[in-house]
Amino acid sequence: MMKASEIRKMSAAELDAKLVGLKKDLFFLRMQHATNQLDNPMKIAEVKRDIARVKTIIREQQTAK
Repeated sequence: MMKASEIRKMSAAELDAKLVGLKKDLFFLRMQHATNQLDNPMKIAEVKRDIARVKTIIREQQTAK
């Protein structure tokens, strides 16, 4: 789990890269869940929240400009 304070320290390029990485992670977690290979289904919810945090910070930075 990432903290908002950590995310705010990142640059716009780092945030975009992080968002892409999190979306890939979510895809692979969903694939594992569909094939019953996922040990901890709560991991999907954590990644979704991290995606939401990153998107929120990106939006905050866009409106601040």
